[in-house]
Amino acid sequence: MAPSESSSPAATASPKRASRPKRSGHYRWKSVFPLLLIAPAVIIILLVVAYPMVYSVYISFTPYNLLRPDTTLVFTVDKMFHNYERLLGDKVFWRSVLNTVIFLAVTVNLSYFIALGLSQLMARVSRGQGLMRTLLMVPMMFAAVLVGFQFAWFFNATVGLVNNVLLSLHILQEPKAWLVDIPTGMISIMMATIWMNVPMLTIILLAGTLSLPREVFEAADVDGAPAWQKFRHITMPLLQPFSLIALTVLSLDIARAYDIVRIMTGGGPANRTEMIWTYAGRLAERDSQYGLASAMSMVGVILGVLFTLYLFRQLVKSRVVY
Repeated sequence: MAPSESSSPAATASPKRASRPKRSGHYRWKSVFPLLLIAPAVIIILLVVAYPMVYSVYISFTPYNLLRPDTTLVFTVDKMFHNYERLLGDKVFWRSVLNTVIFLAVTVNLSYFIALGLSQLMARVSRGQGLMRTLLMVPMMFAAVLVGFQFAWFFNATVGLVNNVLLSLHILQEPKAWLVDIPTGMISIMMATIWMNVPMLTIILLAGTLSLPREVFEAADVDGAPAWQKFRHITMPLLQPFSLIALTVLSLDIARAYDIVRIMTGGGPANRTEMIWTYAGRLAERDSQYGLASAMSMVGVILGVLFTLYLFRQLVKSRVVY
């Protein structure tokens, strides 16, 4: 029987741990280079978005007025909500809130249903779909300022295209001041906003429609389901995530209507087309009440964030599995 090996301290001693290789300069450069690429974008976002937002929140708690030297940027705790209290008693503010709610409800819903119909029609077109999508993107190339001037000319009381056409067809007996009358002023702004936003929604919904699984529709055809039932019970549930994304993007983008309202009606007549963002801009530009205007802007931001969170919650709940 072979004798057992004796374990000597030299044999049991663990070998010296090899030292880690030093990282080369090339490795460090590869880890730092991506940060350098995104640094300009981060700096721009901090300067253009984050800093103005934080500063606006701070200003909203102060009585700051550029034309009054007695006002100060240093707010006191007992008067920090004074601007928000003034908003509660401002009739024009509540009128602008009501106008904003009506404007959003009408433009978002009409834009969505028009885009939904166009996307379903385009999805069934086999020839020329690329050309149609290209033409559909033309309104997206115009800035909101240009859209405002364009529709302001359309609805001009003297040289507007709408009046000229309706007078030529003898539908109107005399020119109509579309942008000055109370009901038609808001309708004109809605039409301009819908024209500007429908193409984007149509492209999103068209992409969602073309990505739907065809097996589900083929199974419905085998079962003899009519077109309306397939649209209601298959297309719409499967398209709901795309719909909520489109509505979220539209709701966040609808603030571009600030330019349209300012150019077409200026908030008139009698504040009937005044929105939260246009009223806040008027307080800041005309009256120099930056504190009150910032408080009003914060109310608009809170409403927008709450609406966006609601849409995202619905997006999470809308997942459909077949």
